[in-house]
Amino acid sequence: MPCLIPALPGTGGSVRVSEEDFRVEELPLYPASGEGEHLYLTVEKKGRTTQDVVRELAARLGISEREIGSAGLKDKRAVTVQRLSVPARSCPAPLQLAGDGFRVLEAQRHGNKLRTGHLRGNRFRIAVRGCGEGALERAREACAWLSANGAANLFGPQRFGQRQDNAALGAAILARDPAAARAGRDRFLRRLALSALQSELFNRCLSARISDGLFACALDGDVLRKRETGGLFVSQNPGADTARVVAAEIDPAGPLPGHAVLAAQRVALLREQAVLEEAAIDPRSFAAGGGEMEGARRPYRIPVEDLSVEADGDALVLSFALPRGSYAASVLREVMKEAAAGLPG
Repeated sequence: MPCLIPALPGTGGSVRVSEEDFRVEELPLYPASGEGEHLYLTVEKKGRTTQDVVRELAARLGISEREIGSAGLKDKRAVTVQRLSVPARSCPAPLQLAGDGFRVLEAQRHGNKLRTGHLRGNRFRIAVRGCGEGALERAREACAWLSANGAANLFGPQRFGQRQDNAALGAAILARDPAAARAGRDRFLRRLALSALQSELFNRCLSARISDGLFACALDGDVLRKRETGGLFVSQNPGADTARVVAAEIDPAGPLPGHAVLAAQRVALLREQAVLEEAAIDPRSFAAGGGEMEGARRPYRIPVEDLSVEADGDALVLSFALPRGSYAASVLREVMKEAAAGLPG
């Protein structure tokens, strides 16, 4: 994946030297109403996955794991704050709940269970250690550019599995490769692999746009997303639409390919087809993915809100907020460049 600002040298350095160096706080999509059959728990955790905490809470409260809701999954090697919902009847003393690596900070009632995606975004505070001389000034220049222009909405490394082979497994499932038959029957693994394949193809489309200098413009036939409402439409007037892209009203939206995705047209369609051909993916195979391969559109560009950098002893500390589904790697890779050791997603 090429950088957006390759001419600006990076800071180098490493992230996640310790769990305390990487902090993430969920930004709720809506406030709890204060009444209802569900209890929204604001949970701080460290060194535990979201699934670990859900499993322990279910055991302590005597309920099924399926009764616990979450808006998203948070990393293990970090300090994270997120909301989990539990049936209020099961939890008479929520503020007393704590366990190995987690504690409940706040509890409020609400009418519905939390569902995946019920968050506005995430706020990050990340320490970058071991940077070179002059790193603070370089970081400030990169942050100024990202604040003004946005970041590339790439999928981070953890999307593709510990061995980075999930996308290849997804391709094998679509191709009905006998070697992938067992994975194709495992519902969880099948969904994970096909999602990774879609993410890989999106990253390829995004990479091609950046390489060709087309990151912040509209092409003839592009699918464009309204930033305010999320509505999608196909560009019929790329000149006028490019002005709206520059004004941050709309963003080009790349494909998470599938059999029901809104199709691009003309120039944009040809570019997306070329990416599939290069990856040796036959679009006719998407039907074999069923409900897991319906497809969707994802903006190529994301706003980076409240972005700042400051020196803290021997480290640089970056603070910023991103929309849901976006990865901190989108910012860190532009600031740190090729020396981004321990770069997370």
